[in-house]
Amino acid sequence: MKQGRSLPEVLTELQRQNAAKQDYISPAQAFHLADDGSTFEMTHLNTGAQEVFGTTDLFHRQIGSALNIPAKYYDLMRKEKPELLAQNVNAWFGSREQSYMVRSMDFGSGRVARALLSDRYRRIDNLEVASAVLPLFAGKEEMEVVSCAVTDTMLAIKIVNHRLEAQVVPGDYVQAGVVIRNSEVGLGAVSVQPLVYRLVCSNGAIVNDFGERKSHVGRQVKALEDSFDVYTDATLKAEDDVFLMKMKDATLAAIEEARFAQIVGRLQDATHARITGRVQDVIELTGKAYDLNQPEQDSILNYLIQGGDLSLYGLSNAITRASQDVESYDRATALEGIGWQVATMTRNQWEEINA
Repeated sequence: MKQGRSLPEVLTELQRQNAAKQDYISPAQAFHLADDGSTFEMTHLNTGAQEVFGTTDLFHRQIGSALNIPAKYYDLMRKEKPELLAQNVNAWFGSREQSYMVRSMDFGSGRVARALLSDRYRRIDNLEVASAVLPLFAGKEEMEVVSCAVTDTMLAIKIVNHRLEAQVVPGDYVQAGVVIRNSEVGLGAVSVQPLVYRLVCSNGAIVNDFGERKSHVGRQVKALEDSFDVYTDATLKAEDDVFLMKMKDATLAAIEEARFAQIVGRLQDATHARITGRVQDVIELTGKAYDLNQPEQDSILNYLIQGGDLSLYGLSNAITRASQDVESYDRATALEGIGWQVATMTRNQWEEINA
């Protein structure tokens, strides 16, 4: 399993970000992209007060999506004709009547717009998630945070129960765990999913089909009358409290013994599905089916051959082992989920890949 940062480092970063972030609600007609294609401005329609931001790649991607500008054309204008991009963006924003949420962060050198989201976006922030989940395991020796990270797009906390253990095949032990993920910038729901931790190589597979997900969609959020600042009320706070309580329940349910037994049973089934086709072809077809790039496929092939287990289970383990080698923690986490998807693919899917 790819290591991110230590838990104290992650918590320190979450606290820093919590103090540095600021959210705004504004009608689209108040938005303006400067001719440099990088500076984003909001001018209050009543007071004339202005907010100025730097921008991120994700923020631009979300502008393009909101305005239905094809990504390839948006990127070309941004790179070669930023003034043309500004004209397009400003014209389309000027014709829109809806409001949006702009999520920003002060990075020391200035405030940066990091996400453009719906005004119905439900703000469940990373520090809230961590503060709700971690006390459930505090002081329990059998529980360990084996990996965690906060990236530009995601928080991930991966916890293992070292006392809940089973064998997939003789000598190959796995332990039960849970992964909690959240995105503050619109790139995923809050998710709580079981995790299988393989002791022989410290791999982790994220069990996608046994977890709980909750999208960041809620009641429409409004701005204060004389500024872009977000208006909050007791109702929103109460809804958030209920949500966090449900998330705690889902976290504990993810590592229940009965659920773990089901998961291990699925992995045991995968050990009986043998690779009968040409190994390189199986890797290539798996790559096409699960959007694996060529370096990832090469790494998976290497670990599959090294492991010597030419089964569906062996292929799954090769994928989760390869996840440790990719640079991006977000991508490594995605590969851990793909490892489970591969291990539990349907018979028809396996026959197509294992031709």
